[in-house]
Amino acid sequence: MKNQVVIGTRGSKLALWQADYIEKRLREEYPGLVVTQKRVTTKGDRILDVPLAKIGGKGLFTKELEEEMLSGGIDVAVHSLKDMPAKVPDGLVIAAVTKRLDPGDALVSNRFSSFAELPQGARVGTSSLRRRAQLLCARPDLEMIDLRGNVNTRLRKLDEGEYDAIVLAVAGLKRLGFADRIRQVLPQAMVLPAVGQGALAIETRADDAETRAMLAFLRDDDTVCCAEAERSFLARVEGGCQVPVGVYATAAADGLKVEAVIASLDGRRSYRGELTGVRKDAAALGESLAEQLLREGGAEILKELGLLAGE
Repeated sequence: MKNQVVIGTRGSKLALWQADYIEKRLREEYPGLVVTQKRVTTKGDRILDVPLAKIGGKGLFTKELEEEMLSGGIDVAVHSLKDMPAKVPDGLVIAAVTKRLDPGDALVSNRFSSFAELPQGARVGTSSLRRRAQLLCARPDLEMIDLRGNVNTRLRKLDEGEYDAIVLAVAGLKRLGFADRIRQVLPQAMVLPAVGQGALAIETRADDAETRAMLAFLRDDDTVCCAEAERSFLARVEGGCQVPVGVYATAAADGLKVEAVIASLDGRRSYRGELTGVRKDAAALGESLAEQLLREGGAEILKELGLLAGE
């Protein structure tokens, strides 16, 4: 077994928490293993004054880490699975997906205790097309304002009065100790999460069999199965992470249920459905549900946005 591993990570507090967590797990599993971290700045970290969708949705927070890994500068990269495009670059693999924490989206506000309490025309901050589209389906009166920056920066902007409320991932808030800022976990009947939301993806080189074997203990089979269905849906729909779609799979015994939505950015059109099947057909279920929603009208929405694969 190798005696040293270099973990690549972004420099945000949440990314560092994630890298620290994986480092801790590795040290516990392999006493004596030397684990170091290397910080890498991604395009999504550098450009903070432009909406994510306008600077490109594919690999904004992963590409530079993946290039560093392919060049041998790092052995492992730790990502939020929701930030990863549906296709992993040649030469790399997702060696493990960790057990999913809460996959939900949280309403954070200093003035209002629930989504229903938000007044007419309330200013709601989010950088996600997925959240924007689904929230406007529920409340077309809201003013959706772009919100960039790490979790701490977004909370600061809320506290400075720029927004009436903001929407962030529950998992990120909990991991950073901000669970007390959550006013409401938005129901999935209103907002389906992003692909893999709440789970961590551990990426490494495909030809590094030793590191892949070392990471295997981090794999959670239920989450892997669900992620396979969700990422298959995303791959068929578009492939990037900035698209107005939500998808969530749940596994139980041998069964699997996949729910998904494609919505227009103004919230006026929404196509939602679900499929059930067996776990071994996870990828096929995700792809079939994508085909269904695209046929029903989702394809028109994505074409209008220039997001449909092949466009």
